[in-house]
Amino acid sequence: MDIGVLTVALGDRPRDDAFAYLSDRGVGAVELGVGGYPGQPHCSRRELLNDSDARAQLQAEVDRYDLQISALATHNNPLHPIDETAETADTELREAIELAAELDVDVVTCFSGLPGGSPSDATPNWITAPWPPEHADALAYQWEVAIKYWSELAAHAADHDVSVGIEMHPNMLVYEPTGLVRLREATNEYIGANFDPSHLYWQGIDIERSIRYLGDSDAICHVHAKDTQQYPANEELKGVLDTTPYTDEPDRSWLFRSVGYGHGEHHWKSIVSTLRMVGYDGVLSIEHEDSLTSGQEGLEKAIDLLDRVVFETTPGEAYWAE
Repeated sequence: MDIGVLTVALGDRPRDDAFAYLSDRGVGAVELGVGGYPGQPHCSRRELLNDSDARAQLQAEVDRYDLQISALATHNNPLHPIDETAETADTELREAIELAAELDVDVVTCFSGLPGGSPSDATPNWITAPWPPEHADALAYQWEVAIKYWSELAAHAADHDVSVGIEMHPNMLVYEPTGLVRLREATNEYIGANFDPSHLYWQGIDIERSIRYLGDSDAICHVHAKDTQQYPANEELKGVLDTTPYTDEPDRSWLFRSVGYGHGEHHWKSIVSTLRMVGYDGVLSIEHEDSLTSGQEGLEKAIDLLDRVVFETTPGEAYWAE
């Protein structure tokens, strides 16, 4: 396994400086934003697609600092009910897949997207209960939209031999493991999970069981290392579907935290071990979204913890079992 970083947290630094900083701290991989909400702080998707010299320059910098590119990231909503918004997200995603193929990168990370609740809606509608009945009807409609779109997108991914890692996320159609597997089974094996536990903790979803469940379908193609801390005093009063701003930390039911600040080292050792059990030995890409610390400090503390828990070698022969 290797430690990686989604470099958006270092977006105020030039790419070469960010790579040097991460390499000096023992990071072995970078995940690069190429559109959508991550933006493009360290590379231009269109420039890289259209300019082989720009791609060569990026690869030279990656090689200089002994890094690999674990994934390209473009998180947006290709199922948005406003056509122009959906088309922008779709273009970003398709071009990210094409660019990944040019760069010999295996994975593009993204969201599933979320449609409106009917053809006449202009706002995405996250359905969280099947009643009143019109909500169940809306959810059925959303899955029809999603399967049609993602079947076409999955074929595009297959044509370029690039996996698409969907991050299970609230306010998206796919926000938990059974929905991820449903979409994968309705499309093809190029649709998988960018497994980010931070969105699962507050939903009450067991992380190790989720890894095993997705592993049974060989569905994990990338992993985000990001933690969440829950605050019972608020959670027990207003529940977990919390619309309080992320920066109003004292009143939140839960907060995204740097690795180790929501769950301790033992828990992250269990995550790493369970990932290996199901055959994932790739990158754990740190995504910093902790509002209680700076990007640099949050990354450094996460790197420090993960450095103690990741496996750096492949398993040896089980001589004691013979």
